[in-house]
Amino acid sequence: MTSILYLGGTGTISAACVRRSVERGHDVTVVNRGNARRDLPDGVTAVSADVRDAAALQEALGGREFDAVADFLSFTPAHVSTGLDVFGERTGQYVFISSASAYQKPPARVPVTERTPLENPFWKYSRDKIACEDMLTAAADERGLPLTIIRPSHTYDEQLFPTLGGWTDIVRMRTGRPVVVHGDGTSLWTITHSDDFAVAFTGLIGHPGAIGEDFTITGSHAPTWNQIYEWLAQAAGAEADLVHVASETIALVAPDLGPGLVGDKAHSMLFDNAKVQALVPEFATTITFDEGARRILAYYDAHAEAQVVDQQLDAQFDRLVAHARSVA
Repeated sequence: MTSILYLGGTGTISAACVRRSVERGHDVTVVNRGNARRDLPDGVTAVSADVRDAAALQEALGGREFDAVADFLSFTPAHVSTGLDVFGERTGQYVFISSASAYQKPPARVPVTERTPLENPFWKYSRDKIACEDMLTAAADERGLPLTIIRPSHTYDEQLFPTLGGWTDIVRMRTGRPVVVHGDGTSLWTITHSDDFAVAFTGLIGHPGAIGEDFTITGSHAPTWNQIYEWLAQAAGAEADLVHVASETIALVAPDLGPGLVGDKAHSMLFDNAKVQALVPEFATTITFDEGARRILAYYDAHAEAQVVDQQLDAQFDRLVAHARSVA
């Protein structure tokens, strides 16, 4: 039985990985602050601690060691430093969750592979992930840290919309109002269900071939953004009135959307998963977004508390629609 510690464990990606780890018979411990976003399955040991506090982590976990530590919560080198202090000598595999947004933007060529340069001048989140990777790689070289780096791209579950407005987009569709789509909507976007991601991820846990390596984990499903919005509209029982706006314009009107849009979603992104599939051959896309959209709408329609309209973003969309139609 493999013992796995998840730092996080209730997020979009990590929750699916925890479930699959339990299904595979692993001994799973999850540590976070106790504000779980998704329920943990039976059999998981839940530990409440501040993962930014090395002393608190040490006290909460005692002298336990783990076959693998899966770090879903480090976003800056300072976060990584804490993890190294606590777990660097206490695990047979330190698995760091980076991001495929760290790859070169815009990409010089697709599909993107693990050898594509890590360079994103548009998004600080991505640059911070690159800095984290650099720190961990140095620890692997200098201290023998048994490191595995994972780079997911856009991964979702039934609680996470892929679109700019999320539930706000659905309300706009259902009330006959237009929704904003970046660019011309024809760029290809790789979108991966978390249950598929978890197959590859858990297959790398404890795999000797994964030590000292980095892996892109995405599906092979890459619809256009127009298709993504249209599938959501169909699942919502609505018509999709799509208004296309340049990503740079959206970033000016809705600055909170800018970095992740200009620094990631504005580009067609296709990925080569040959490296991870060589070690985990059962990994494949089994859930495409036409089905994913139905699952998202089923969840939100059953959970009124999740149906939150972002009023500020809604108003920004109105401004963007008015601008686009005034210059059309």
